[in-house]
Amino acid sequence: MKKIFALSLLLSSSFLLVSVQAQESSVPASFSKALQLAGIPAQSVGVYVQEVDGSGKVLASSNAATPFNPASTMKLVTTDAALELLGPAYRWKTQAYADGSQVGNVLQGDLIFKGNGDPKLVLENFWLFLRQIRAKGIRDIRGNIVLDRSTFDDNAYDPSEFDGDPMKPYNVGPDALLLNYKTLTFQFVPDADKRQVNVLLDPPMSGYQVKPPRLGQGSCDDWQGKLQAAVDADGASFNGVLPASCGEKTWYVNPYKMNSTQYFGVVFRQMWSDLGGTFSGSVKNGVTPPDARLVTEWNSVTLPEVIRDINKYSNNVMARQVLLTIASDILKVPATPERGARAIQSWLAGKGIDASGLVIENGSGLSRNERISAKTMGRMMTSAFQSPTMPEFVSSMPLVGYDGTMRKRLKDQSVAGQAHVKTGTLNDVRAIAGYVLATSGKYYAVVCLINHPNAPRGQAAQDGLLQWVYENG
Repeated sequence: MKKIFALSLLLSSSFLLVSVQAQESSVPASFSKALQLAGIPAQSVGVYVQEVDGSGKVLASSNAATPFNPASTMKLVTTDAALELLGPAYRWKTQAYADGSQVGNVLQGDLIFKGNGDPKLVLENFWLFLRQIRAKGIRDIRGNIVLDRSTFDDNAYDPSEFDGDPMKPYNVGPDALLLNYKTLTFQFVPDADKRQVNVLLDPPMSGYQVKPPRLGQGSCDDWQGKLQAAVDADGASFNGVLPASCGEKTWYVNPYKMNSTQYFGVVFRQMWSDLGGTFSGSVKNGVTPPDARLVTEWNSVTLPEVIRDINKYSNNVMARQVLLTIASDILKVPATPERGARAIQSWLAGKGIDASGLVIENGSGLSRNERISAKTMGRMMTSAFQSPTMPEFVSSMPLVGYDGTMRKRLKDQSVAGQAHVKTGTLNDVRAIAGYVLATSGKYYAVVCLINHPNAPRGQAAQDGLLQWVYENG
């Protein structure tokens, strides 16, 4: 920790800019020194720092045109494009249709849910949506529940492809009818007197069985592994132990063996019953008939509220949803990631930004293949600062030293509270991109992308770069 702090001070104290390539390129000398101490070669780092108003002066640049893996800073591209293309007042609509006649409180036919990709149809909102349906007089559904996901193209998705850990919530795939991030929350509560572990499941799901773990002894290290979890479509079994030393624990899980239709079905049955409704049919996928009657619709939170969750807390599932929404809304075709990427490429080209090295796989940065240069990212951010949606975009990023993924960084430095910065982390990748309000009163876009096995050791260099821009911009 002392070494990291010393490196940060070293970076912030230097005013000297040195050439790192034969091309016109410069970074603080202290930044180069910090990379050297971290064992990170200069060619493994892309840097671009530009004044976003006034002269547009480039304050620092290195390998700026080279495409790097940006990790989660790619979310800035997706969310900025969404704000400008969809607008800050954009809301997702989820509709409920009736295919059949309603006699009193009985629907003699199917109830259809048509999704448009709402990234935040969480349990509370879904419950309110179902209340709206009940308020229309429907209590007994005599047909089926039909789920219309046709807004998004029905592409196969492998939740284990990225890192081989399909139970991680960030590996949930996109879904036009995404409900509650398709996540289960298990809360483990040890009861020492009864020598047992009580397990609370959220959301409550009709017919879903949970076998609790045994209460054990020993260290709480790798407590999730010790549970020996088996989670499938019918229930969850924890065949191992939870050490008593763990106390209460919460585990968020992607029930990847339960498909999205099954998940929606068990949650719907439980909530509908809780609201006094009855239903004994099937839950299946389909499309909305042209003559179906609109019962009611749910309007999501606004786009700025969604991108705040995406950028401050690096929500990968929501970012995927937004990329596909760009495709469906702008291109008016069933959405795919490729179509979303094409829409963003066209958007950047229309702004005169060269994005020849840009590769968008899913828009979240949770990818080994996504690429962008520091200059493309920096120029996009400079343009974003001059956009009418600038306030929503900037405030969606973590405030350095205060919240989000930057809350524990640079807390004791003068740049704390003076910069909004998005972080990105993958194996061999550390990235930052955001804005710094310098002591001069000028704003700067700052991008630093590190791709190297020693990338985790580069955090001090990145933190020092932010402090340097604050002091010298």
